[in-house]
Amino acid sequence: KMINGGIIDNWACVSFSRMRPEEVHRFCCDLIQMCNMTGMSVNPRPLVDNRSASPNHIENALRDVYRRTTEMLGKQGHEKQLQLLIVILPEVSGSYGKIKKVCETDLGIVSQCCLPRHAARPNKQYLENVALKINVKVGGRNTVLERAFVRNGIPFVSEVPTIIFGADVTHPPPGEDSASSIAAVVASMDWPEITKYRGLVSAQPHRQEIIEDLFSVTKDPQRGNVNGGMIRELLIAFRRKTGQRPERILFYRDGVSEGQFSHVLLHEMDAIRKACASLEEGYMPPVTFVVVQKRHHTRLFPEVHGRRDMTDKSGNILPGTVVDLMICHPTEFDFYLCSHAGIQGTSRPTHYHVLYDENHFTADALQSLTNNLCYTYARCTRAV
Repeated sequence: KMINGGIIDNWACVSFSRMRPEEVHRFCCDLIQMCNMTGMSVNPRPLVDNRSASPNHIENALRDVYRRTTEMLGKQGHEKQLQLLIVILPEVSGSYGKIKKVCETDLGIVSQCCLPRHAARPNKQYLENVALKINVKVGGRNTVLERAFVRNGIPFVSEVPTIIFGADVTHPPPGEDSASSIAAVVASMDWPEITKYRGLVSAQPHRQEIIEDLFSVTKDPQRGNVNGGMIRELLIAFRRKTGQRPERILFYRDGVSEGQFSHVLLHEMDAIRKACASLEEGYMPPVTFVVVQKRHHTRLFPEVHGRRDMTDKSGNILPGTVVDLMICHPTEFDFYLCSHAGIQGTSRPTHYHVLYDENHFTADALQSLTNNLCYTYARCTRAV
């Protein structure tokens, strides 16, 4: 069961697939039943009848469902809007991005997309996985670290209000010379449980690795200089949610090559500092800046391959294995951590580089916290 199940009173479904209406109805019934079985509270009846539409009229169909549900809620005297739209995708791929743009950006409604090949013959595991995704999207919590409920709590995190950031930049594929790179930043919004996250995205110049919009200052004719940026917005959101300002910052940064370490650290640490100072004079919480690398060729193997206590079922090293000697840098703070259990092939450990540490972490403390955070991924019940 989920730790905190979300509540959904108003939902609808639209199908762009070739599934028959009775198949769509059966899938919705099975999915809603699974949501309720796993701890959510979902109205078994949709707000409006399930809608089938052509893949050629995606935007019109989504807007029509939104209009009908808004009118229905208005007649019932509710100020609430549609809480969830279940979308069965067309058989031909390529429409996912368009659906998400219309739902999330234009209409402002939560959507859950499902592939028709799974929706037509849903099994228990698939329904459970979709239910996990839906619960997080509507404000629920699937899992919480057990240490969050004990007296001393999660080491480092539970002592004082702590916010954990994750950041990455996605670049367009080769050949698309005019496309923007997309920067994304997420931050924990609950303390001390650290399971709810809020995310922000921003477009920036083509193939630029430094995140441009962490902190920004714009000129306004009436108000003069106006402070903004993703870090500032997430710090404000954390304070609004918890009632406290963060006293520690842990910043995980993905996708940076070793040649860019100093450049990224210089600019992004400066942006974090400015974002904090813009909220309150003298506000300078200690920051730990960690670069996370997954694209490398290092693989870890058990010393004695045949021993069951040194390998998992797939023959890989056990989840939680850390290497911080011999193959690491002789003077700098870095380590390899394999937090997940291998399913197929050889597990690839993640390489963590601590570029800046004002929180004075011991190696064991940061390794343990990082491993624990890998178990809070909302979309599955395994470590990632």
